[in-house]
Amino acid sequence: MKNIGIIFLLGLVWQSCSKPFPSIQNPTVQMMAMFKKDTVGLDQYWYDGKAEVSRYQLEQNRYKEVHPGEAVLVFVTEDFLTDKQVKNENGQKRNSTSVLKLNALERFSTGIYDYSLMSSIFCPTDIDKFPHALKITNSNQDWCGQTFMQLNFEKDHYRVESRSYFEKEGDQNFQLPQNYLEQELWTRLRLSPETLPVGKLLMIPSLTYTRLMHVECKAYSAEASIVPYAGMEFIGEGLQKYHLRYPELDRDLEIVFQPQKPYLIEGWIESYPSLFDKVKRSTIAKRTKTLHIAYWRNNSLADRKIREELGVQWLP
Repeated sequence: MKNIGIIFLLGLVWQSCSKPFPSIQNPTVQMMAMFKKDTVGLDQYWYDGKAEVSRYQLEQNRYKEVHPGEAVLVFVTEDFLTDKQVKNENGQKRNSTSVLKLNALERFSTGIYDYSLMSSIFCPTDIDKFPHALKITNSNQDWCGQTFMQLNFEKDHYRVESRSYFEKEGDQNFQLPQNYLEQELWTRLRLSPETLPVGKLLMIPSLTYTRLMHVECKAYSAEASIVPYAGMEFIGEGLQKYHLRYPELDRDLEIVFQPQKPYLIEGWIESYPSLFDKVKRSTIAKRTKTLHIAYWRNNSLADRKIREELGVQWLP
């Protein structure tokens, strides 16, 4: 009887192993399975002493219309001091880590006057050791005035400094519990899209959005997914879309990117209701040109030809 039992169990094991694995029906799981955590190629791309500079044609949702403009995303690696949370300029090894920095600039005009928005995101390349961005700064300028906000990661929370010319906002210093930061997703996507959070979660929205819309800076309930891009705004083979939705804010963010390293961002669509008429409109940014270049060395008048090649039109 003992031998019969063993033979029976072996038969069950053989049957289970011989059956094909069930197919994955969840498209998000399918897409995440496409991205392998292999950073060899990325190391060669991000650590060659150059930066990636991309220019985007921008249509910006503001007031009761969508206004023309342009955006520039600058991705570059640098050494970063984790204690002081500034660039490591002296080459010290203690309390230093490599970050992928994103400088994101958006410029557009509304009627007679201009807007200039900029955010800097410092996201460690060692995501396992540092799962969140260590620092984010944001500044918004227009002809009415300017605002500034900075988040610094400290142990289990963010230390926030906010400065604004608006009376209801004024000067503020406060803390936020640790949660996902929307703006860190852009750098995480470029490093390892398979680590992007999906499902229902808490997310702190972009500081650019919270300042423009005068929304409280805090974590909101959100829903995130990765799916194949099926729209008509962007052209490319096998494009993927990271979709982030905030039900409470009635806001959607879609980041469209290439599926292969270095996961170049083709553009984004951000949709939310206007403060002024409650109509939901969309900001759309489409990539027009990308240069892999040590731009900080190109600072002479003669280098304006490179600016023309990039297609930046903000200055004459």
